[in-house]
Amino acid sequence: MTDAAALSNATVFRVPALAVLPRVRHGFFTRNAMTDETRGEANCAYHTPEETAAVDAARHRCRTSVEASVLVTVKQKHTPDVVIVDEPWSWADAPIADAMVTRRTNCALGILTADCAPVLFADETASVIGAAHAGWRGAAFGVVGKTVDAMRELGADPARIVAAVGPCIGPASYEVGPDFRDQFLARDPDFATYFDISRAKPHFNLPLFVADMVRASGIANVTVQGSDTMADEAHFFSYRRMTLRGEPDYGRQLSAISLTAA
Repeated sequence: MTDAAALSNATVFRVPALAVLPRVRHGFFTRNAMTDETRGEANCAYHTPEETAAVDAARHRCRTSVEASVLVTVKQKHTPDVVIVDEPWSWADAPIADAMVTRRTNCALGILTADCAPVLFADETASVIGAAHAGWRGAAFGVVGKTVDAMRELGADPARIVAAVGPCIGPASYEVGPDFRDQFLARDPDFATYFDISRAKPHFNLPLFVADMVRASGIANVTVQGSDTMADEAHFFSYRRMTLRGEPDYGRQLSAISLTAA
């Protein structure tokens, strides 16, 4: 298989900074099923009862890939809210939040996205991991910093934390209106740096904004994975692509991180 063919069939992307940590397992999973035979089936979000079995199977494959015995997700609502996972919960009992942290081993923290940025965190020394859903709203209102604060409560040190911003809508694809830009500049005029105004309409650099929010929380070791979910249909679901096409719904890919016992 050529390198190009391998990339077109990719089921998961990993970043070296997290991959080298001996007890940390992570994956930014694509829309492709976790097999070589089937592609385009790994939607990991529950929409209708009829989809439950397929979503269960996709989540199981992702969970197995990060060597976890359980996967927990939250009901994401673009909030800055963070929960500590002491014991796993079912999807039916999942809290409304947009980030999780834990010291629990063999427990995968999962974030669902389709253009927003998933952010994975690990302080292996303190045995603390975290995962956050960072759309523009959540990132602007502090979900990243609150995730790091919650990790610190469990003993993590930002100086040791390794973070990775996963696949999300890229700046070339993220056209926004002037009202969107005005909202950001009203919060902080320095946010102008995240907008390209050389085009007919402004374009927003979500991955850079999220990465800078990570750095502002005291974490120097942050990687931006770099895939554009809107532009790369072969690998990713995209809310914006669905909207532009007038399609009725869209899938969500999973990003997950777990910590092994030894």
